[in-house]
Amino acid sequence: MAIKNFPLLSIDTFPRAILHIDGDAFFASCEQSRNPALKGRPVVTGKERGIAASMSYEAKASGAERGMRIFEIKRVCPEAVILPSDYETYSLLSKRFYSIVRRFTPEVEEYGIDECFADITGLQRPLKMNYQRIAQKIKEELDRELGFTFSVGLGPNKTIAKIASKWKKPSGLTVISARQIHLFIADLPVGKVWGIGKQSEAYLNKLGIHTAIELARKSEWWVKKNFTKPTVEIWSELNGKFEKPLNIEEGPNKTSVQKFRTFTPPSRNREFIFSQLSKNIENACIKLRRHKLAAKKVIFFLKTQDFYYYGTKFELSRATNIPSDLICLAEKSFNEFFNPKFLYRAAGTSLFDIEIENSRQLDIFGKVLRAEKLTSFFKAVDVAQKKHGKHTLYLATSFWANKFAQHLGKRGDIPKRKGFLVKGETARRRIGIPMLIGEEI
Repeated sequence: MAIKNFPLLSIDTFPRAILHIDGDAFFASCEQSRNPALKGRPVVTGKERGIAASMSYEAKASGAERGMRIFEIKRVCPEAVILPSDYETYSLLSKRFYSIVRRFTPEVEEYGIDECFADITGLQRPLKMNYQRIAQKIKEELDRELGFTFSVGLGPNKTIAKIASKWKKPSGLTVISARQIHLFIADLPVGKVWGIGKQSEAYLNKLGIHTAIELARKSEWWVKKNFTKPTVEIWSELNGKFEKPLNIEEGPNKTSVQKFRTFTPPSRNREFIFSQLSKNIENACIKLRRHKLAAKKVIFFLKTQDFYYYGTKFELSRATNIPSDLICLAEKSFNEFFNPKFLYRAAGTSLFDIEIENSRQLDIFGKVLRAEKLTSFFKAVDVAQKKHGKHTLYLATSFWANKFAQHLGKRGDIPKRKGFLVKGETARRRIGIPMLIGEEI
């Protein structure tokens, strides 16, 4: 979509200029970008899980939906190209995506692998473009350099920018100034507003609020009486105010770190399933240590073949990033949420209450001294893994998860990039080249 000759809006129309940039059908688009033979064809990723993780717009037009079983997709779209997810390539292209946006502004919040927020307030003069043209220029460079399209929304805050980016998909650019908000939210279901989940939507409906504008027109007193701070902030941003600052720190979400992996075929083998959980705990702790963080709350959970979740939650006396401590805790409580009668398809952990890792005061029982020694030990493990590859060293409890492939049988296909090594690469250590152009399907 070509857009030219933007009018220069007055400064009070955009007291803050916030972009939300969203990759269209990101995973499937990455596959079409790395292999031009797939362009224009229905592409679905997620073969290894048996469930669609992403689908191209051609596949969506045939009736494919995210979360649909692969066998159902083959029924509604027989010509679909079903591929295993290549998260390494998607991650590398995601980093390119962020780096392109940072050419225009350093204030970029990496909100997900396929989306980000960017603050371009005050850049009209330095970039010699108005806000609309800056948004269009970013979109043009993303589309051209990554080989697929992005949808961009420009608004006075994150909530409105998010609404704008969803307005025209795929490949849209929508501008919503503070003076135009009422036009865009008049008929917008309140559940479509970013940050309002199913429970909040149901509660709002009970209070007679069904559209975003109905919420926006409520008084501040009424909103604060009936809702907590997150909904009050949404109400404020629907009225054009800027309440949610961008988190521009690169790295993991400071609120939580989650590691969750599906495996096939499903299993009821206790040792194997615990090993999968152990491996995810190790991975979560690796991520915490990489960014010098630690967590005080932890959830362990399993997912059954019927898509039910079972788990348990703990609050720790002190923050940790030591996997052996968490694995010991998981082992003691495992029977609380594991039932050998069920088939399981996934295991995972979520770490909450994240804080900066710091030195610990010694205690008379020596527990902190032991923790310091373990911290030093796992830092040495991190150095070794950085040199020789991830999971070259791992705890014994993760043995079965590391011994066997994550997916066996028909779902065990590996992405093309993982089966191709250039000079100097190993199976665990590859340089940042995400694409092999022109492969035949």
